Amino acid sequence: MKRILITGALGQLGSELALALRQRYGNDSVILSDIREGINRDLVEGGPFELIDCRSYEQVARCITNYRIDTIYHLAALLSAKAEEDPMYSWDVNMNGLLVMLEAARLHRCALFVPSSIGSFGPETPKQYTPQDTIQRPTSIYGITKSAGELLCDYYHHRYDVDTRGIRFPGIISNLTPPGGGTTDYAVEIFYAAVNQGHYVCPLSGDTFLDMVYMPDAVRAAVEIMEADPSTFRHRNAFNITAMSFCPEDLAAYIRTYIPDFEITYHIDPVRQRIADSWPNCLEDYAARVEWGWHHDYSLEEMTYDMIITIQERTRRGTL
Repeated sequence: MKRILITGALGQLGSELALALRQRYGNDSVILSDIREGINRDLVEGGPFELIDCRSYEQVARCITNYRIDTIYHLAALLSAKAEEDPMYSWDVNMNGLLVMLEAARLHRCALFVPSSIGSFGPETPKQYTPQDTIQRPTSIYGITKSAGELLCDYYHHRYDVDTRGIRFPGIISNLTPPGGGTTDYAVEIFYAAVNQGHYVCPLSGDTFLDMVYMPDAVRAAVEIMEADPSTFRHRNAFNITAMSFCPEDLAAYIRTYIPDFEITYHIDPVRQRIADSWPNCLEDYAARVEWGWHHDYSLEEMTYDMIITIQERTRRGTL
């Protein structure tokens, strides 16, 4: 029976991945961990939960041993905009935490999923249909940790035969969990503002194109890559995936098809804008499609409809 540990399980991706994995494998087979426990009582009380700092090998190893873990989803990290506020702390969490998880996976023979990001690319990267293998050279501390993390995961696979796997996620849009300090957060915030206020002040310029994926597709990708037959892999730790690319003006136009009076104005956050300008407009995901069957289900139009309908319903029920 599969036994899964998720670090950073109460974050945006972790909380929805946790629900999907518990539904798939059973509540008792999916152990959640985070450095905090009070932000999602349903998840914390819905199955095994441990307070774990991913930088502590002792805490991680004890959990792996106690629960007989064989698969780890290591999601604990500081995201792009948040990371710029404290680069030293971000390096500590993102890199030293990853190294602890890699050592734990090596010594306990666990498979390890580590998400990378569109942030691992930089201004010298081709912006249109960014290839799987290309120059990266990120300029944000978050991107630097993600690029270095890809190489470190490759090293542990080639040097120690650790079963490391990963995905370069674009911006992830969710109708369930609030964003957590990323440059693409506007693409979530705008929907809540549209439904509840009819107006949104965007921190990025209206013509800033970024690559995105809807949360159901992102979760499915994380599950499917860990269930894939690795004999089909030519790559391993940083598969590009994509579903849609748009700018704030595009998204506002789609929202107006359902909320005609919606207005968007701009107050540019220079830190987020600088990061966004260094990232690709859209990724090319041929390797993921060929090597393990990745595909997206949600287009921009389908995502917009689902976001608005879901947020309206949650607002009506008072569950936001």
